[in-house]
Amino acid sequence: MDIPITDNHIHVDPVNGEGPVAVAEKFYRAGGRRMIIPNKPSWTINAGTDYRKTMDTVLGYVEMINRETEVEAHAVVGLHPAELSRLLEAGREIEKAEEMIRNGLEYAQSLVLDGMAVAIGEVGRPHYPVSDEELAAHNRLMVYAMELAAEASCPVQLHTESSGPEEFREFAGMAKRAGIRKYMVIKHFSGPLTAPEENHGLTPSLIASRDVVRDGIRKGGHFLMETDYLDDIRRAGAVLGPKTVPRRTLEFINKGIFTEEDAYRIHEETVERVYGI
Repeated sequence: MDIPITDNHIHVDPVNGEGPVAVAEKFYRAGGRRMIIPNKPSWTINAGTDYRKTMDTVLGYVEMINRETEVEAHAVVGLHPAELSRLLEAGREIEKAEEMIRNGLEYAQSLVLDGMAVAIGEVGRPHYPVSDEELAAHNRLMVYAMELAAEASCPVQLHTESSGPEEFREFAGMAKRAGIRKYMVIKHFSGPLTAPEENHGLTPSLIASRDVVRDGIRKGGHFLMETDYLDDIRRAGAVLGPKTVPRRTLEFINKGIFTEEDAYRIHEETVERVYGI
């Protein structure tokens, strides 16, 4: 069975790391075939508040991978929740900061509509404590990103705090208000919340550690796998290395933890259902 092993959230960074081609070649040699690549935050490329530059940059990386390697790469574009936090820390009024993020999200939607990207993300709210006022702004922006994704008929990748069933229930409620199909809301960096009563219809993207993926497959097979690889030489191998998803998939098939049908469902059927690719 031909299984297009997919890392659903992997970064590439020629400024701070090895860059698109080197990462893609490592991934391919380990058995990987498809990379879903979100843009990194603006400060990693010294873009300031030029959020268009931040998103345009990842389009170039994806084009390079598709041209120069055997890997199929797709872009995800959006504004990390820390972008809002940084604007507020720099003294922007919250209304102005929120407007700047909304404008950036609208540009992300335009890239999806033009066929340059397959999803909006990573968007959401911080994994660190913020004021109630800031948290409310993040929540408004998260719903707005879902609304834009619904209009574009594309998925949205969420970056949030560590989330359990109650948080998934909250995100599912946001999805309902935004008019987006719940399975097109992807919870990036998810734990093994693969049972329907845990994820409330959202698509969890499991961080590909052995324990998380093993627990996930025991409860249900409708999930994605990711490394959240940063491609930053200052944090070598973080969060997980680029070879992890293919190696974990093949290891689990060989050990009988996955069937080939399980792997095909994760890497082909779920990817196709969520992204349309």
